[in-house]
Amino acid sequence: MEHEFLKNVTTMDEASLQHVMNEFGSDIWNYAYFLTKNRELADDITQDVFIKAYYRIESFRGQSSLKTWLLTITRNTAFSYKRSAFFRKVNLFASITSAQTGRSAESEYMETRYVDDIWDVIMKLPDKYREALVLDIRYELSTEEMAKLLNVAPGTVKSRLHRAREKVEQSLKEVLS
Repeated sequence: MEHEFLKNVTTMDEASLQHVMNEFGSDIWNYAYFLTKNRELADDITQDVFIKAYYRIESFRGQSSLKTWLLTITRNTAFSYKRSAFFRKVNLFASITSAQTGRSAESEYMETRYVDDIWDVIMKLPDKYREALVLDIRYELSTEEMAKLLNVAPGTVKSRLHRAREKVEQSLKEVLS
């Protein structure tokens, strides 16, 4: 395991925290964004996740990867925010853009539009399907890792992925036709 040194650590120094933030910061932010659909809230959650990791490093037992542990903290923190009254008052609509370089303006526009259409469809999925799909596509977690993270059976993860893919396929047919 790459972060084996953290398994028996009771405190984390600033250099270790900086290393962990540099390595996993964008993954944590992206996952928080996919869960909340809000950029500012994703910033807050990401900050909270690393604060929690810093102060609770002794709870990391090494039974999963450090990335999975941080994604679990992210998920739990995002759900705590979603349950709060503040979150329910925040406008959740946001768009995702993709920056591409080196192509003609026309092909860049068409590809960006297609990618935006796909992410718009994914972001409109019910939470449980969107979350499973994002963990699979973006974070490439195994079914077992997703099951641990989501606290469900592996069969449930497979079912959610299948249904999410079907819903995306149906929606894309409607959007692109």
